[in-house]
Amino acid sequence: MSTLSERLGRGSATAPSQVDHARRLVADWQLLADLAFADLTLWVPLRTGAWWCVAQVRPLTAPTSQPEDLVGSEADGADADPFRLAHREGRPVTEGDPDWSGRAPRRREIIPVRHDGVVVAVLAKDTNLAVTRSPSTLELTYLDIAADLCLMVSAGTFPPEKLLDAEMSPRVGDGLVRLDAAGRAVYASPNALSAYRRLGVTGDLAGADLAKVTRAASSDRVAGEAVAATIAAAVAGRFPDPTDVEGRTATLLVRALPLQAPGAEEGALVLVRDVTDLRSRDRALLTKDATIREIHHRVKNNLQTVAALLRLQARRMTEPAARAALEESVRRVASIAVVHETLAGSREDVVDVDDVFDQVLPMLGDLTSIGPAARTRRVGRFGELPAATATPLVMAVTELLQNAAEHAFPPDGPPGAIELVAERDGEDLVVRVRDDGRGLPEGFDPASSDGLGLQIVRTLVTSELGGALHAATPAEPPGPGRPGTEVVLELPGAGRPRR
Repeated sequence: MSTLSERLGRGSATAPSQVDHARRLVADWQLLADLAFADLTLWVPLRTGAWWCVAQVRPLTAPTSQPEDLVGSEADGADADPFRLAHREGRPVTEGDPDWSGRAPRRREIIPVRHDGVVVAVLAKDTNLAVTRSPSTLELTYLDIAADLCLMVSAGTFPPEKLLDAEMSPRVGDGLVRLDAAGRAVYASPNALSAYRRLGVTGDLAGADLAKVTRAASSDRVAGEAVAATIAAAVAGRFPDPTDVEGRTATLLVRALPLQAPGAEEGALVLVRDVTDLRSRDRALLTKDATIREIHHRVKNNLQTVAALLRLQARRMTEPAARAALEESVRRVASIAVVHETLAGSREDVVDVDDVFDQVLPMLGDLTSIGPAARTRRVGRFGELPAATATPLVMAVTELLQNAAEHAFPPDGPPGAIELVAERDGEDLVVRVRDDGRGLPEGFDPASSDGLGLQIVRTLVTSELGGALHAATPAEPPGPGRPGTEVVLELPGAGRPRR
């Protein structure tokens, strides 16, 4: 399925600014469809002379007149004449007779979409004539605002320059207030009145200065001034960002848009949405997130304290084997501490494993007391992994790196090279630890080795990560002269979030 930008590029809207303007219109046109009680389709001219439908939206406030999917369809000949007329003359065109060919009769209006003085597309507005409504004040207000917005689309002053987050914007049905050129409320929908009642406003909104009323209802003076400035900016003809206003018992999201259609009365449209429960959940999630990060920070500090105590104890040991065992414990604890340090600085329960290994690799040289120093490097990217996967993975790989550093190279030989290679394919991960050392002993099997390090690795890989472990002589060791060893961890689904 092609994207909207790709479909627009097939037509005449080829300049990046024209494509962006059409994308912003589509991002915000649910508002227009709901106010007009009409289906909207966006059409662009093709080089063949036909017109191509690139986007479609149906109203949430009325039955659709276009149940079929029109995206990708073409119009030519007489069907495209209204498109050509609106595009050529740059003005809205209303078809004379209703269209009775579909399941329901509909009337179509064609609106040119102008950007920087150029008509880049046309908007078809199809109204279902089979639905009869009483001419209520609510409906008349909706239609009047829709007409203004359509004229603004034709004039190139709607949509705003900033792309809207449509999921967070209030919808028409959430609450609507129309303001005059002085910023006073001409009409407020029942849902808007209810929202302001929950905010603490007891009087009628009709005739009131909405900016002053909203500012007075805010429990926070700064937030009240901000939302008042938002409403005043829309009355002055600007497109401000949506703003929260919090009262004693409720929180409203307020979006204000200017209504400055050519030849029409100026004013503004204010949409309000009660987001009390949503903001409460957001605050709870932020508190939970901060608590989790603080826990990771404290765990990291405690692990570092344990590592320091073990390091002090190792220095007091006179038995080499006991000292080596304590130093290995220091390394293992320090590796886990690095993971928790990364989690403490993250806002999600994921770990940048590349960053962790970039901190772990220098530690190997400091903690290795057996064999010559080895040059280590990382090849490829692990990417971000869930914390439940990252911790056992880091421990297992650190054990393999330590084994290579201690056992791969003769004590009296030259320094060797160790590579940590990550190969990621979607959610699957293959990790290779290869060296250019003296190779595996005859008959060595990592699956049956009784060494503590490999026992730890086997347990972590098979039980915690659900993967497989095997070792062989590498086809391309990281350095010349010696056969080397390659240990491979195959971890299918390692990047999949744990349930």
